[in-house]
Amino acid sequence: MANTPHQPSKKRAHTRLSVVAGSSLAGTAVEWYDFFLYGTASTLVFNKLFFPASDPLVGTMLAFATYAVGFVARPLGAAVLGHLGDRRGRRSTLIASLLLMGGSTFLIALLPTYGTVGILAPLLLVACRLVQGFALGGEWGGAVLLVSEHGDTRRRAFWASWPNVGPPLGNLMAAGALALLGGVMPEDAFLSWGWRIAFGLSAVLVAIGLWLRLYVTETPLFQAAQRAEPAGPKSLPAGTVIRHHWRQVLLAAATRFGENAGFYLFSLFVITYVNSMLGLKGSVGLTAVMVGQAIAVVTIPFFAMLADRIGRRPIYLAASAATIVWSFVFFALVDTRSTAAIIVAVSGGLLIFAAYSSVIGAFFAELFPTEVRYSGVSLAYNLASVVAGSLAPIIAIALYARFGTGYAIGVYLAVMGLISLVATLLARETRSVDLSDVGRGRARDDEQRPATMPTNH
Repeated sequence: MANTPHQPSKKRAHTRLSVVAGSSLAGTAVEWYDFFLYGTASTLVFNKLFFPASDPLVGTMLAFATYAVGFVARPLGAAVLGHLGDRRGRRSTLIASLLLMGGSTFLIALLPTYGTVGILAPLLLVACRLVQGFALGGEWGGAVLLVSEHGDTRRRAFWASWPNVGPPLGNLMAAGALALLGGVMPEDAFLSWGWRIAFGLSAVLVAIGLWLRLYVTETPLFQAAQRAEPAGPKSLPAGTVIRHHWRQVLLAAATRFGENAGFYLFSLFVITYVNSMLGLKGSVGLTAVMVGQAIAVVTIPFFAMLADRIGRRPIYLAASAATIVWSFVFFALVDTRSTAAIIVAVSGGLLIFAAYSSVIGAFFAELFPTEVRYSGVSLAYNLASVVAGSLAPIIAIALYARFGTGYAIGVYLAVMGLISLVATLLARETRSVDLSDVGRGRARDDEQRPATMPTNH
């Protein structure tokens, strides 16, 4: 039977959703390229050009400290951009976050170094990093909701996983850009001006991401929520989340501890560990990270398809348990100083990260009502990033300086995995939740029922 004008084919519906997913992926990849480019450069460039008066290990810690500053700004970005996303729309807020991130990254390419302007150089670097963190605070939540709220409940984890491909893809591009520039240029030229090219490329990537986001329409669920919004004073979405959904925020954040700490150790700290602690070439760590990130990019959608069949909790539980085990296997392999073993170690860690990432988007979206979903998702996501992700490289360096072995870092990562495991055991399965039903039937400000309650079908 032919499709009538009022009955679009399933193929056309899926094509439309695939465009939305592609737009979200492009935007997150660009923003995480910018964010991770800073982190990768911290281990290769900034510790030499912006903190040259320090001991090499201390200089690296200071560079990572400015890296962590970006995480501190993320909850503020989550609150402000989450508010705009819940009040003005997902699409326009994502465009704003992309422009903020791209602009601050491009400015880093133009910054003078410590040798030119002294202490002003790291101060300007920190300022740009704060803007990066602020922008990223509202990026992930909006990108996930742009896909989740466009439909296809049965395959929500699959479609919502595509924005989560952005972090490893962005990291892959960042590591690849610096590796390529460092490989084709003499070290003096790379440190003098070559690294700036990678940051300058952000302008081109932002233009591509912006074009794709301008093409996508606002989500149907947000439009419906706006039409149903009652007249009168409106409370702040972030305030509503903190008052009535704080349990969901804390629980969701805790499920990310193993994933977030592991990701920054497996993809960022390992470069410093291989180069500074083991005395190997920096290219060894970069190569391992690029291979591992490529594996994560490919496997995230496949784990997500599995999550749509068996649920979110089984994937989360398996990934958390694997984190605890791999925490020690990782350093046993890396300490062999074998390039092949290091690649296996990083690839295994980022495969675990892929399992986590496959369900985070759908799971977080299923916890909060539409009216405050952007704020709730962003706050939960970035709370974990501040507590687990930002501190992971700094804690790892401090532990190595104190104990002189990677196994001390393994204990720390195992604890992060255990926290995720316990939080997941406390969480309810949300695979059957209808996003339009979450929080329905109660007053928005003081009588909303828990959003983790699955809807019966």
